[in-house]
Amino acid sequence: MPEHYDDETDVESEPVAEPAKKKREGVKMTDKQKDQLKKHMAKMEKDGMSKSEMKSHRMKMMGRMRKGMSVAKAHKDISK
Repeated sequence: MPEHYDDETDVESEPVAEPAKKKREGVKMTDKQKDQLKKHMAKMEKDGMSKSEMKSHRMKMMGRMRKGMSVAKAHKDISK
């Protein structure tokens, strides 16, 4: 065997561990927020929003409401 194979250094070092993904803290909506969102979505459906638009709008609203925004503020933020 050639001499350079006897070297103590390992060319392939241990794989670098990827940083652990931070688990998102689940902030749940209150019953009051859920009721407000249901009323808002019923109004949006009445105004003629399609099913796919409704789903997208609802998900955006939920994200903002979980951060503490009111229905009006969340809707205004999305509508920008």
